Amino acid sequence: MLPTTFDRQPIRLSLQATRQHLDNFSTKWVDKTRRKALKIYRTMLEKVADSYEKRRVGRVEPRVRKRRPKAYPLMQEPREVLRAKMKSA
Repeated sequence: MLPTTFDRQPIRLSLQATRQHLDNFSTKWVDKTRRKALKIYRTMLEKVADSYEKRRVGRVEPRVRKRRPKAYPLMQEPREVLRAKMKSA
């Protein structure tokens, strides 16, 4: 039976590191016996669990937009018509 967690909170796992480990290990368990594939899979899970994001005290990431949206009009005419208007202006 494979463990589903390694005493790590899922929110603390690094998504990029998980993608990289999955990419590296995916070619290794192709054409392997079930026992060897499960061993490789467990090793991959251990690597993913080891590459968690450390807590950074005092670091706060605000979830806001950086710039104000621009007030562009909606495109209500074909693009070619608008290009012709811009060239003639």
